[in-house]
Amino acid sequence: MGLRPGRKHGFTGYIEAACGMQAADNGFADVLTMTFLTAKAMEKRRNEAYEGMVELIGRAKAAGRLREDFDPSDLVLLHMANLGVVHACGDAAPDAWRRVVALMIQSFETPARAPLPASPAHDDLYKAMLRTAPTGDAAPKPEQNS
Repeated sequence: MGLRPGRKHGFTGYIEAACGMQAADNGFADVLTMTFLTAKAMEKRRNEAYEGMVELIGRAKAAGRLREDFDPSDLVLLHMANLGVVHACGDAAPDAWRRVVALMIQSFETPARAPLPASPAHDDLYKAMLRTAPTGDAAPKPEQNS
């Protein structure tokens, strides 16, 4: 059944579009992997995007296309990994991110080949996002969104 890479809508389309924007725009790349505590409007938009992503995940699971043990934090990890590939490859291999994203999309599909290790705790992943936040942001206690 699969997630059908290349679709323009839904879960796969979101992943491809967001990761493509990370590759094309360094500023946007960082937005997906950090939190902006002092930029309330930016943080609000990022949280709205996260809620939309959670909804897409639910629809993909309900349709039987996304493995049941997939967690919203897996997309945060994907964006962190994609950012690393984009930065490491730069102009030398500017499209390398496409392969990484395709590999990840395929790993998200049903049926799952084996159980995954536990997802990082929400607070731990939030702390990781704070590490890359612009300096000067104070760290309030994160809210649990999922």
